[in-house]
Amino acid sequence: MAYLGPRLGPSRVFLSGVSALRLVSSAGMDDMGLAMSRSSLERLEFDNVALKKLPLDPSEEQGVRQVKGACFSRVTPQPLTKPRFVAVSHQAQALLGLDGEEVVNDPLGPEYLSGSKVMPGSEPAAHCYCGHQFGQFAGQLGDGAACYLGEVKVPSGQDPELLRENPSGRWEIQVKGAGLTPYSRQADGRKVLRSSIREFLCSEAMFFLGVPTTRAGSVVTSDSRVIRDVYYNGHARHERCSVVLRIAPTFIRFGSFEIFKPADEFTGRQGPSYGRDEIRGQMMDYVIEMFYPEIQQNYPDRVERNVAFFREVVLRTARLVAQWQCVGFCHGVLNTDNMSILGLTLDYGPYGFMDRFDPDFICNASDNSGRYSYQAQPAICRWNLGKLAEALAPELPPDRAEAVLEEYLDLYNRFYLENMRKKLGLLKKEDPEDEILITKLLQTMHNTGADFTNTFRSLSLISCPTEENSEGEEDSVKKATDLLIEQCASLEELKAANKPTMDPRELAVLLSMAQSNPALFQMISDRATIARQLERLSKLKDLMETTQEELKTKQAEDWTSWITQYRKRLARELEGQSDVQAVQEERVRVMDSTNPRVILRNYIAQNAIEAAENGDFSEVQRVLKVLEKPFSSQPGLELPAWVGGGGTSAEGERDEGEEQQQEAATSMPRNPVPYDSKPPAWANEICVT
Repeated sequence: MAYLGPRLGPSRVFLSGVSALRLVSSAGMDDMGLAMSRSSLERLEFDNVALKKLPLDPSEEQGVRQVKGACFSRVTPQPLTKPRFVAVSHQAQALLGLDGEEVVNDPLGPEYLSGSKVMPGSEPAAHCYCGHQFGQFAGQLGDGAACYLGEVKVPSGQDPELLRENPSGRWEIQVKGAGLTPYSRQADGRKVLRSSIREFLCSEAMFFLGVPTTRAGSVVTSDSRVIRDVYYNGHARHERCSVVLRIAPTFIRFGSFEIFKPADEFTGRQGPSYGRDEIRGQMMDYVIEMFYPEIQQNYPDRVERNVAFFREVVLRTARLVAQWQCVGFCHGVLNTDNMSILGLTLDYGPYGFMDRFDPDFICNASDNSGRYSYQAQPAICRWNLGKLAEALAPELPPDRAEAVLEEYLDLYNRFYLENMRKKLGLLKKEDPEDEILITKLLQTMHNTGADFTNTFRSLSLISCPTEENSEGEEDSVKKATDLLIEQCASLEELKAANKPTMDPRELAVLLSMAQSNPALFQMISDRATIARQLERLSKLKDLMETTQEELKTKQAEDWTSWITQYRKRLARELEGQSDVQAVQEERVRVMDSTNPRVILRNYIAQNAIEAAENGDFSEVQRVLKVLEKPFSSQPGLELPAWVGGGGTSAEGERDEGEEQQQEAATSMPRNPVPYDSKPPAWANEICVT
């Protein structure tokens, strides 16, 4: 069994400078020694309020079933064979009052944090919820792989800012991938190494980017295996069962309130607790009292309290999706069961950070219609809020809910514009034309195939026009243009990006059907999908008639035009300012702390996954370190761990169960690129479903 760091065993504990005779003779210290030797995970103080306040399923029947009149069902996590740590987030563990190094070196750590062994005070359970999936009500869903372990009391001395965001005074902890629950449907309740690493890394990456999110404390793998057909193409393979420890104030979501839904008019499905309106009231009381205490205190009238609660959820959701858009994050599966009631990013599945800017970016290869594309996210979140409002009725009067929903778009636009002004360094004035400048920037990025993250990061290097600046305007604009041209796509990259995803014959049939049989066409496709395919064809035709030099000239013209406008706007920032140098320095500081240098691009995650699948966990740990400081340069952490090191890792970071695959892990065929660079060509082949 491999652990990160020194291995400890029951018969191999030695204290430097202390003789065995002295240890044997210290009988009077036995009680203290026992307390000190206990796992720190065994000392966690649980207070499982959710199970006390919300209905618990009285049945202990095993297997998948409908759960009526309950919010939770007791479950028994299924142990893993030889669990071991892949990586631990020390900062996430600190939320629970745990020392990351102690957890890493704890022989029981992988067992406790995979659910293989149950901690004292833990009460494993699975949460019942429903959801609208891709626009259709799916009925009962629930925690099919996640397992609530309990709620850990916030340790004394925790950061007041964290307490402000989590006023309940407890952190709910879950293990995801711990086996079957009543909600597992046709699945086995297990998760594998690749999906677990992706969730672990992105949960922490989002936190350090400043985006509200659930946290991930660790990822554990094992010798237990399951069969997975990754691309649903008949090529199944055995993969290692792995488990992520998830941390949040609560994992209650929009879909938690949909268990009371009457039969849906389209699917015919209904929530398992339909007719049990008193439970809806209990859930609302619990959520508001625990996580929105100010609303509970300030609104003695129940209806006004519920309206205020919904308004706050709308605000938090608008703020969250605005932050996603500003870092180029695409969730991939924005079903109502994946929307947090606290406005947190929840459930990291086929997510993706945008590389080349494309408003139609789809990160989930299963999303054929583009329902959850990048540009659709704000509208989809509004749609989901509408479904939440329906689920809260009659506790939330529909007319009052509709009035609150009308506020969503203005809230979103306000948060988005506020974030974008910071990204562009527009801090002193709010010019009405800023929205036009931002729109033109995004259009230019799209037309030139510019990298979203790196283009924004480069903007702080564009100088403000000042009287002291000896460089001529033309030279300054050319210098800035050359800087941004480096982030633009090549002709071949744009051709590949604009290749239609639909077979030409299929497209021709659908176009004919749209004319001859519109009703049938609506059943199997939609006009927006066809329009996107036709637009790609048109762009591809133009690109086929263009040379690389012609493209580069056109890209330079586009950027020159925008940069000229941007520098004029920057000049207005300096008007009336007595200390121009201080304004310039503040602008650069804010921009460089808002525009990340590094994000979790798919190829970075894929490198870490492939190394881990070959038994080398060092790259997962290294990527975590890089993502913990996304706005800073970290000397020595510019490239993957295997570059120049032959793929070897430090003692304790290689999985002992993978000796046969060490040769594969020592030779990575791909050319390495720095973490802050544009993605390599092979990254386009990554498919996430």
